[in-house]
Amino acid sequence: MGASEADVRAVLATVPDPEIPVLSVVDLGIVHRVAVRPDRIDVAILPTFVGCPALDVIRATIAERLEERFGRDVRVETTFEVPWTSDRITASGRKALREAGIAPPADPSDMHCPFCDCANVVMDSAFGPTQCRSLFYCRGCRQPFEALKSV
Repeated sequence: MGASEADVRAVLATVPDPEIPVLSVVDLGIVHRVAVRPDRIDVAILPTFVGCPALDVIRATIAERLEERFGRDVRVETTFEVPWTSDRITASGRKALREAGIAPPADPSDMHCPFCDCANVVMDSAFGPTQCRSLFYCRGCRQPFEALKSV
């Protein structure tokens, strides 16, 4: 089956991040490079944090989806060629986070509640359920919420 880089990226846009499934790996900004070769597809991804426990699942899911769709070998590598930063999260990814009740990355002093957009929030813990999230509390609507860390 023929495949262009755009075709591959369209499939990657359907691969959810296992820790934050409202984001695709594309919206999360971890897809660094895609190369379509006659015999295989190469994808390079950037880890959000060193030692991210979801990397093996992400690599396997990417390979499975692309092999299924294009019928050729897929090589997924992790690279530190450039550092991943939270600025790589797309606008649609930031919107999806807010809609899921997770605040997009921001400096803690600029954090807003994803439920009511109130700026009167306090960090409960710098450590959330994963390495990339913190826990906050909104004094406006009194809701606890998670926030992606700004990196």
